[in-house]
Amino acid sequence: MGVTGTRLNCRLSLNQDPQENSCRPAVDVLFRSVAAAYGANVLGVVMTGMGSDGVLGAQHILDAGGNVIIQDEASSVVWGMPGLVHASGLDDAAYPLDQLATEITRRVLQSRGSRSFVDLKSHASLEVPVK
Repeated sequence: MGVTGTRLNCRLSLNQDPQENSCRPAVDVLFRSVAAAYGANVLGVVMTGMGSDGVLGAQHILDAGGNVIIQDEASSVVWGMPGLVHASGLDDAAYPLDQLATEITRRVLQSRGSRSFVDLKSHASLEVPVK
């Protein structure tokens, strides 16, 4: 599974290419295609999972100027995928599962400028500063 097209006209596509990391769909394929289409506007998220799928794709995201965050070890059922991304030095930060949605929202809003939003966990209004 991957993204085809340009930033303004992308589509999710399925393929029957050879498996990568012994699986299809593979995170590396998706991350590589998203990095090519969206460049520095990508936030990759690697969550609990087995194996090394995601490491090469995370490198593509970083090379394109994007960021990668991972689920932390304590909240992961299997820390294989996020753990290997972390061991490779490709993650920006690690978050518990119950904080990932809030962090993704914060980063998306921050990338679009300073905006207020409601914290999904505490329902408190937060101001996201622009750097």
